Amino acid sequence: MEPVEATEKRSVFGKLLLEHRRAAGWTQGRLAEASGISVRALRELERGRARAAQQRSAEVLADALGLTGGDREFFLTVAKQGRRRNPALAAQVAATCALPAPVADLSGRESELEQLSAKVAEGGGVVAIVGQAGVGKTALAVTAADRWRPDFPDGGYAVDLRGMDEEPLSAKAALDRLLRALDVAPGQVPASESERSALLRMLLEDRKVLLLLDNAADEAQVRPLLVTGPDSLTLITCRRTLAGLEGARWLGLEPLSDGGATGLLARIAGADRVRAEPAAARELVELCGYLPLAVRIAGNRLATRPQWSLAQLADRLRDESTRLRALAAGDLQLRSAFDLSYRAVSAGARRLFRRLATVPGADFGPELAGVVSGASPADVQDHLDELVDASLLQTTAEPERHQFHDLIRLFAEERFEAEEDPATRDIVLAHLLDKAAEAARLFYPEAPETGRFGSRDESARWLDVEGGNWVAAHRLAARKGRHREVAELAIALHWYSDGRSAQKPWLEIFSLGAAAASALGDAGGEAKLLNFVGWAGSVCQGDDKGAVVAHRRALDIAVRIGDRVEQTWASIYLGQVLRLIGESAEAFEFAKRGYDLASELPFWDGQTTARNMYGRALLNAGRHAEALAVHRAVLSDAERLASDTYPGFHQLLKTLTLRAIGDVLGGLTEWREAASHYRTSRWLAWEGGFDGLEVISAIREGRAWREAGALDEARECLTLAVELSTAPSFTAWREQALAELALLPG
Repeated sequence: MEPVEATEKRSVFGKLLLEHRRAAGWTQGRLAEASGISVRALRELERGRARAAQQRSAEVLADALGLTGGDREFFLTVAKQGRRRNPALAAQVAATCALPAPVADLSGRESELEQLSAKVAEGGGVVAIVGQAGVGKTALAVTAADRWRPDFPDGGYAVDLRGMDEEPLSAKAALDRLLRALDVAPGQVPASESERSALLRMLLEDRKVLLLLDNAADEAQVRPLLVTGPDSLTLITCRRTLAGLEGARWLGLEPLSDGGATGLLARIAGADRVRAEPAAARELVELCGYLPLAVRIAGNRLATRPQWSLAQLADRLRDESTRLRALAAGDLQLRSAFDLSYRAVSAGARRLFRRLATVPGADFGPELAGVVSGASPADVQDHLDELVDASLLQTTAEPERHQFHDLIRLFAEERFEAEEDPATRDIVLAHLLDKAAEAARLFYPEAPETGRFGSRDESARWLDVEGGNWVAAHRLAARKGRHREVAELAIALHWYSDGRSAQKPWLEIFSLGAAAASALGDAGGEAKLLNFVGWAGSVCQGDDKGAVVAHRRALDIAVRIGDRVEQTWASIYLGQVLRLIGESAEAFEFAKRGYDLASELPFWDGQTTARNMYGRALLNAGRHAEALAVHRAVLSDAERLASDTYPGFHQLLKTLTLRAIGDVLGGLTEWREAASHYRTSRWLAWEGGFDGLEVISAIREGRAWREAGALDEARECLTLAVELSTAPSFTAWREQALAELALLPG
């Protein structure tokens, strides 16, 4: 057993000598005998009291230990390194890898600095800052390194790995720079990458150093450079996620917050200018996508043009077709930063990237990626992963959904225009319009579950998940003059929209459809869609007067062309909206007319609505018993004919009819029975996902419980109604629920 003082630190050469001696299974005495070097000298070398052996002694030891090839070269190199004594030269060489000075105007990254500090406090190792081009990775890393400099007394080193260059710095070349900065003579740097990496780790072992590897290309480039000791830290910045690095911790850097971006703009362009134009400043950073590089460019342009107002620059950036061109100041070029990332991915990933610019909505999944690329599902997934790893795409909170940063989307659009056939732009448009119409038609009262969707639930999920895309496709198709597809999709969506009044911009959808039908000269389609416009205006927007105008237009067209179905629907709807604006007599006439005409319609396709609307008209006329009889007959017939429609539609009708019965019972002051019907209606609405109907039933149930004297139940229902009324289209209901709550004592 060879005693070693606990406080001793071995030299690099001493550790290497000890490792080779133990590997040979020799004692110090045996090595002394084989080499001719005394046991005392060997002890001094191994314990670090002698920094390294002289050249001849090192060669003798290498011979005695039987070292050959790379092992012998490495052993002698370390020995020579230990003998070097030129502090001035070492400092001069080390300066080539010195940590950069921190930026003077870092803003909005206080939280990220705290997160980084927490990761470092866990104990050295490797921390990677990853994110898209221009998000400020280097600025954050350099600022953090400067803040932590006192914690690493043995030095701080930095290497720009030029990961986005056509030829990134090789790991071997980076190792050469680091070793020379550590005072290894040029002629003594090992030849191979593995030997250089081993020497770096050995030189830094037991030292507290900070190594910044900026702008890394990938895992293979940085892995040989890692300093992973518990007392040292390797800080990496990269546009790729570097998911393959073992033992690393990551910080994904996102664009700045509104306040952080505005703060950065103020520090560069001047706080007084930002305070003078707060609205323009907010718009400006929004147009910059809250991306630090873009905000910095905008700030620099303002700083060098004191005569410009912030509003002037914001005006220049509003045009999406020229925004990237405008975001340039000197050698700061946003487009160039994006292009480096784009060129670094595979040809297949580049093709998918630029074609994804044709997806009209904000996010997308593998399905639409496959539609635009035409590649196999496996290739699509690989390319999506590659684009995410390269920070050209972002993942969303929803599984398997992706999105662009706003400015990167503009770059993708530019690449599409430059490299793709314009005709391919319509591929995803046609897919979305066709599939949305097919999915929506499954919600017709008597539609069978057939086609590409396995079930009605599956079609509902698709319409929900891809809602942003098919709504955007509908708008785009209208701008392109694709009237038939626009009208057909709007018509297909009628029954799907029932009970989902807050989920989509129905007034816009049906208005675009009506305009398209008019452009086609399709009077029947126009009348149908004008009735949908009136429904959306009243139910979704609270514009009952506008709804009356739409329904009267629909009725005029239907009468002119002899369309009795749309005459019926126009009458049904007019019976509702005229009552809401106080035209009770005319409302009753239309409700009765719709009720009479509805006998020609199928029970589930219009007749139920007409009968319930007539029951409402009877209630409004004070004819409670007749109204109750009409609604109960509808409920009875619905149970008898339930097999003629699908369960969801049956549930929707029961929701509406039970609520209508509750209204009649309330009119008869039978409040507890009314509350019971409202509660059943509310539960059915919740089960069916009919959010608007759930809110209405909750308000009416709360009112009924209040009138019945059950104040706790009333407060519970009305509070629920307020909580459910967060959508903008629910504002009126929220105010109504709050007003009802205010009537409760205490």
